Amino acid sequence: MKGIILAAGKGTRLYPCTLPVCKPLLPVYDKPMIYYPLSMLMKAGIREILIIVPEGETETFERLFGHGEKLGLEIQYAEQPVQRGIADAFLIGESFIGGDCVCLALGDNICYGPAFRRTLRRMGNRVREKGGAGIFGYYVADPRPFGVVEFDPNGRVISLEEKPLIPKSHYIVPGLYFYDPQVVAFAKALQPSSRGELEITAVNERYLEQGQLRVHALDAEYTWFDAGTAERLYEAAGAIKSAQRSGVMIGCIEEIALDNQWITLEQLAAGAASLHQTRYGQYLEALAEDRAEEQ
Repeated sequence: MKGIILAAGKGTRLYPCTLPVCKPLLPVYDKPMIYYPLSMLMKAGIREILIIVPEGETETFERLFGHGEKLGLEIQYAEQPVQRGIADAFLIGESFIGGDCVCLALGDNICYGPAFRRTLRRMGNRVREKGGAGIFGYYVADPRPFGVVEFDPNGRVISLEEKPLIPKSHYIVPGLYFYDPQVVAFAKALQPSSRGELEITAVNERYLEQGQLRVHALDAEYTWFDAGTAERLYEAAGAIKSAQRSGVMIGCIEEIALDNQWITLEQLAAGAASLHQTRYGQYLEALAEDRAEEQ
Protein backbone atom coordinates (compact mmCIF):
# COMPACT_ATOMS: atom_id res chain seq x y z
CA MET A 1 0.00 0.00 0.00
CA LYS A 2 1.16 3.50 -0.84
CA GLY A 3 0.47 6.73 0.99
CA ILE A 4 -0.42 10.29 -0.01
CA ILE A 5 -0.33 13.38 2.20
CA LEU A 6 -2.38 16.27 0.82
CA ALA A 7 -0.43 19.24 2.16
CA ALA A 8 -1.28 21.84 -0.47
CA GLY A 9 -3.83 23.93 1.42
CA LYS A 10 -3.34 27.69 1.45
CA GLY A 11 -4.32 27.86 5.11
CA THR A 12 -6.68 30.80 4.64
CA ARG A 13 -8.33 30.04 8.00
CA LEU A 14 -4.97 30.76 9.61
CA TYR A 15 -4.12 34.03 7.86
CA PRO A 16 -1.89 35.98 8.48
CA CYS A 17 0.17 33.12 9.99
CA THR A 18 0.21 31.19 6.74
CA LEU A 19 0.96 34.07 4.40
CA PRO A 20 4.75 33.53 4.68
CA VAL A 21 4.77 29.78 5.44
CA CYS A 22 2.80 26.70 4.34
CA LYS A 23 0.21 25.53 6.85
CA PRO A 24 1.65 21.97 7.14
CA LEU A 25 4.98 23.47 8.23
CA LEU A 26 3.54 25.45 11.14
CA PRO A 27 4.66 24.15 14.54
CA VAL A 28 2.22 22.08 16.58
CA TYR A 29 3.99 22.14 19.93
CA ASP A 30 7.45 20.69 19.18
CA LYS A 31 7.07 19.39 15.62
CA PRO A 32 5.90 20.66 12.21
CA MET A 33 2.24 19.90 11.59
CA ILE A 34 3.05 17.51 8.74
CA TYR A 35 4.90 15.17 11.12
CA TYR A 36 1.55 14.01 12.52
CA PRO A 37 -0.12 12.76 9.29
CA LEU A 38 3.23 11.32 8.22
CA SER A 39 3.44 9.43 11.50
CA MET A 40 0.01 7.91 10.84
CA LEU A 41 1.07 6.58 7.44
CA MET A 42 4.25 5.19 8.96
CA LYS A 43 2.31 3.47 11.75
CA ALA A 44 0.18 1.89 9.04
CA GLY A 45 3.39 0.36 7.65
CA ILE A 46 3.52 2.56 4.55
CA ARG A 47 6.96 3.43 3.17
CA GLU A 48 6.21 4.81 -0.31
CA ILE A 49 4.71 8.27 0.15
CA LEU A 50 3.71 11.12 -2.15
CA ILE A 51 3.48 14.56 -0.54
CA ILE A 52 1.30 16.99 -2.52
CA VAL A 53 2.46 20.54 -1.83
CA PRO A 54 1.52 24.06 -2.97
CA GLU A 55 2.93 25.31 -6.24
CA GLY A 56 6.54 26.37 -5.90
CA GLU A 57 7.03 24.78 -2.46
CA THR A 58 8.67 21.45 -3.33
CA GLU A 59 12.15 22.59 -2.29
CA THR A 60 10.82 23.74 1.09
CA PHE A 61 9.53 20.27 1.89
CA GLU A 62 12.61 18.61 0.47
CA ARG A 63 14.73 20.58 2.97
CA LEU A 64 12.67 18.99 5.74
CA PHE A 65 12.44 15.37 4.55
CA GLY A 66 14.70 15.00 1.54
CA HIS A 67 13.40 11.90 -0.18
CA GLY A 68 12.91 10.01 3.06
CA GLU A 69 16.27 8.30 3.26
CA LYS A 70 16.84 9.18 6.94
CA LEU A 71 13.52 7.55 7.83
CA GLY A 72 13.76 4.49 5.63
CA LEU A 73 11.06 5.95 3.38
CA GLU A 74 10.69 6.67 -0.33
CA ILE A 75 9.18 10.15 -0.56
CA GLN A 76 8.10 11.81 -3.79
CA TYR A 77 6.59 15.25 -4.27
CA ALA A 78 3.95 16.72 -6.54
CA GLU A 79 2.51 20.21 -6.71
CA GLN A 80 -1.16 21.21 -6.77
CA PRO A 81 -1.34 24.46 -8.77
CA VAL A 82 -5.06 24.98 -8.14
CA GLN A 83 -7.02 23.67 -5.18
CA ARG A 84 -9.81 21.48 -6.51
CA GLY A 85 -10.82 19.48 -3.45
CA ILE A 86 -9.50 16.49 -1.55
CA ALA A 87 -10.31 13.94 -4.26
CA ASP A 88 -7.99 15.81 -6.62
CA ALA A 89 -5.15 14.07 -4.75
CA PHE A 90 -5.96 10.86 -6.66
CA LEU A 91 -5.77 12.60 -10.02
CA ILE A 92 -2.46 14.26 -9.16
CA GLY A 93 -1.18 10.97 -7.74
CA GLU A 94 -2.52 8.65 -10.46
CA SER A 95 0.88 7.58 -11.80
CA PHE A 96 2.25 7.25 -8.26
CA ILE A 97 -0.64 5.02 -7.18
CA GLY A 98 -0.46 2.81 -10.26
CA GLY A 99 -2.42 -0.34 -9.50
CA ASP A 100 -1.83 -0.26 -5.76
CA CYS A 101 -4.06 0.46 -2.79
CA VAL A 102 -3.54 3.87 -1.23
CA CYS A 103 -4.00 5.65 2.07
CA LEU A 104 -4.69 9.38 1.94
CA ALA A 105 -3.91 11.61 4.94
CA LEU A 106 -4.78 15.28 5.12
CA GLY A 107 -1.86 17.51 6.06
CA ASP A 108 -3.66 19.32 8.87
CA ASN A 109 -5.15 16.28 10.63
CA ILE A 110 -3.75 14.98 13.91
CA CYS A 111 -4.96 11.75 15.47
CA TYR A 112 -3.53 9.52 18.17
CA GLY A 113 -4.66 6.96 20.69
CA PRO A 114 -3.92 3.57 22.23
CA ALA A 115 -3.20 0.72 19.82
CA PHE A 116 -3.51 3.09 16.86
CA ARG A 117 -0.82 1.17 14.98
CA ARG A 118 -2.88 -2.02 15.21
CA THR A 119 -6.07 -0.20 14.17
CA LEU A 120 -4.40 1.34 11.12
CA ARG A 121 -2.76 -1.89 10.01
CA ARG A 122 -5.98 -3.85 10.42
CA MET A 123 -7.81 -1.36 8.21
CA GLY A 124 -5.03 -1.35 5.62
CA ASN A 125 -4.84 -5.14 5.52
CA ARG A 126 -8.59 -5.42 5.06
CA VAL A 127 -8.58 -3.07 2.06
CA ARG A 128 -5.62 -4.89 0.52
CA GLU A 129 -7.18 -8.31 0.97
CA LYS A 130 -10.86 -7.60 0.29
CA GLY A 131 -10.85 -4.36 -1.70
CA GLY A 132 -13.18 -1.45 -1.13
CA ALA A 133 -12.56 1.49 1.16
CA GLY A 134 -11.97 2.02 4.86
CA ILE A 135 -12.55 5.24 6.78
CA PHE A 136 -12.98 6.24 10.41
CA GLY A 137 -15.72 7.88 12.42
CA TYR A 138 -15.06 10.31 15.26
CA TYR A 139 -17.59 11.90 17.63
CA VAL A 140 -17.61 15.71 17.77
CA ALA A 141 -19.99 18.16 19.41
CA ASP A 142 -20.50 20.22 16.23
CA PRO A 143 -20.18 18.11 13.07
CA ARG A 144 -21.45 20.77 10.64
CA PRO A 145 -18.01 21.82 9.26
CA PHE A 146 -17.09 18.23 8.34
CA GLY A 147 -18.15 15.20 6.36
CA VAL A 148 -20.75 13.40 8.50
CA VAL A 149 -21.40 9.65 8.65
CA GLU A 150 -24.75 8.24 9.78
CA PHE A 151 -25.14 4.75 11.28
CA ASP A 152 -28.20 2.54 11.70
CA PRO A 153 -28.96 0.93 15.11
CA ASN A 154 -26.72 -2.02 14.16
CA GLY A 155 -23.73 0.21 13.46
CA ARG A 156 -23.92 -0.04 9.67
CA VAL A 157 -23.29 3.05 7.57
CA ILE A 158 -26.43 4.34 5.87
CA SER A 159 -25.43 7.82 4.68
CA LEU A 160 -22.60 10.29 4.19
CA GLU A 161 -23.02 14.03 3.86
CA GLU A 162 -20.53 16.86 3.33
CA LYS A 163 -20.82 19.84 5.71
CA PRO A 164 -24.58 19.49 6.36
CA LEU A 165 -26.54 22.33 7.96
CA ILE A 166 -28.57 19.75 9.89
CA PRO A 167 -26.30 16.77 10.59
CA LYS A 168 -27.83 13.30 10.91
CA SER A 169 -25.24 12.25 13.49
CA HIS A 170 -22.36 13.58 15.57
CA TYR A 171 -19.83 11.31 13.86
CA ILE A 172 -17.51 12.95 11.35
CA VAL A 173 -14.97 11.41 8.97
CA PRO A 174 -11.41 12.40 9.95
CA GLY A 175 -8.88 13.04 7.21
CA LEU A 176 -7.48 9.52 6.88
CA TYR A 177 -8.81 7.22 4.15
CA PHE A 178 -7.87 3.77 2.81
CA TYR A 179 -8.82 2.81 -0.76
CA ASP A 180 -8.35 0.06 -3.31
CA PRO A 181 -7.18 1.00 -6.86
CA GLN A 182 -10.76 1.83 -7.98
CA VAL A 183 -10.41 5.19 -6.27
CA VAL A 184 -8.63 6.76 -9.24
CA ALA A 185 -11.48 5.91 -11.62
CA PHE A 186 -14.04 7.14 -9.09
CA ALA A 187 -12.17 10.44 -8.71
CA LYS A 188 -11.95 10.86 -12.50
CA ALA A 189 -15.72 10.46 -12.81
CA LEU A 190 -16.49 13.21 -10.28
CA GLN A 191 -18.02 16.54 -11.20
CA PRO A 192 -17.22 19.59 -9.06
CA SER A 193 -19.72 20.15 -6.27
CA SER A 194 -21.60 23.39 -5.60
CA ARG A 195 -18.47 24.44 -3.73
CA GLY A 196 -16.43 23.91 -6.89
CA GLU A 197 -14.53 20.97 -5.41
CA LEU A 198 -14.02 17.28 -6.11
CA GLU A 199 -15.48 16.03 -2.84
CA ILE A 200 -13.99 13.10 -0.98
CA THR A 201 -17.46 12.40 0.40
CA ALA A 202 -18.64 11.70 -3.16
CA VAL A 203 -15.87 9.12 -3.52
CA ASN A 204 -16.90 7.46 -0.26
CA GLU A 205 -20.52 7.43 -1.42
CA ARG A 206 -19.53 5.44 -4.50
CA TYR A 207 -17.99 2.78 -2.29
CA LEU A 208 -21.04 2.87 -0.01
CA GLU A 209 -23.37 2.34 -2.99
CA GLN A 210 -21.38 -0.77 -3.93
CA GLY A 211 -21.43 -2.11 -0.38
CA GLN A 212 -17.66 -1.72 -0.19
CA LEU A 213 -17.27 0.95 2.50
CA ARG A 214 -16.13 0.03 5.99
CA VAL A 215 -16.22 2.61 8.79
CA HIS A 216 -14.41 2.06 12.07
CA ALA A 217 -15.65 4.32 14.87
CA LEU A 218 -12.84 5.53 17.10
CA ASP A 219 -13.70 5.46 20.78
CA ALA A 220 -13.27 8.20 23.37
CA GLU A 221 -9.66 7.15 24.08
CA TYR A 222 -8.62 8.62 20.73
CA THR A 223 -7.81 12.28 20.20
CA TRP A 224 -8.35 14.00 16.86
CA PHE A 225 -7.80 17.55 15.65
CA ASP A 226 -8.39 19.38 12.42
CA ALA A 227 -5.61 21.89 13.09
CA GLY A 228 -6.76 24.30 10.40
CA THR A 229 -7.83 27.19 12.64
CA ALA A 230 -5.93 29.19 15.25
CA GLU A 231 -8.11 27.82 18.05
CA ARG A 232 -7.70 24.19 17.06
CA LEU A 233 -3.98 24.65 16.41
CA TYR A 234 -3.60 26.01 19.94
CA GLU A 235 -5.72 23.20 21.42
CA ALA A 236 -3.74 20.54 19.53
CA ALA A 237 -0.43 21.94 20.76
CA GLY A 238 -1.70 21.93 24.35
CA ALA A 239 -3.02 18.38 24.11
CA ILE A 240 0.24 17.11 22.65
CA LYS A 241 2.27 18.93 25.29
CA SER A 242 0.13 17.37 28.02
CA ALA A 243 0.37 13.87 26.51
CA GLN A 244 4.14 14.10 26.16
CA ARG A 245 4.57 15.29 29.72
CA SER A 246 2.92 12.03 30.74
CA GLY A 247 5.58 10.15 28.79
CA VAL A 248 3.71 9.45 25.54
CA MET A 249 5.53 10.91 22.54
CA ILE A 250 3.15 11.91 19.74
CA GLY A 251 4.17 12.00 16.10
CA CYS A 252 7.81 10.97 16.60
CA ILE A 253 8.62 9.79 13.09
CA GLU A 254 12.15 8.64 13.95
CA GLU A 255 10.88 6.39 16.73
CA ILE A 256 8.27 4.89 14.42
CA ALA A 257 10.92 4.26 11.78
CA LEU A 258 13.05 2.50 14.39
CA ASP A 259 10.13 0.41 15.66
CA ASN A 260 9.36 -0.58 12.06
CA GLN A 261 13.01 -1.59 11.61
CA TRP A 262 13.39 0.86 8.76
CA ILE A 263 16.39 2.59 10.37
CA THR A 264 19.13 1.44 12.72
CA LEU A 265 20.05 2.69 16.19
CA GLU A 266 23.10 4.33 14.65
CA GLN A 267 20.91 6.27 12.23
CA LEU A 268 18.60 7.29 15.06
CA ALA A 269 21.51 8.52 17.16
CA ALA A 270 22.95 10.47 14.23
CA GLY A 271 19.64 12.22 13.66
CA ALA A 272 19.26 12.96 17.36
CA ALA A 273 22.70 14.59 17.50
CA SER A 274 21.63 17.33 15.10
CA LEU A 275 18.66 18.15 17.37
CA HIS A 276 20.39 17.85 20.73
CA GLN A 277 19.51 21.41 21.83
CA THR A 278 15.78 20.61 21.75
CA ARG A 279 13.64 18.43 23.97
CA TYR A 280 12.66 16.48 20.89
CA GLY A 281 16.30 15.73 20.13
CA GLN A 282 16.97 14.87 23.77
CA TYR A 283 14.06 12.42 23.67
CA LEU A 284 15.63 10.75 20.62
CA GLU A 285 19.04 10.60 22.31
CA ALA A 286 17.51 8.97 25.40
CA LEU A 287 15.57 6.57 23.19
CA ALA A 288 18.75 5.55 21.37
CA GLU A 289 20.56 4.97 24.67
CA ASP A 290 17.68 2.94 26.13
CA ARG A 291 17.35 0.75 23.07
CA ALA A 292 21.11 0.18 22.98
CA GLU A 293 21.03 -1.01 26.58
CA GLU A 294 18.23 -3.43 25.77
CA GLN A 295 20.28 -5.15 23.08
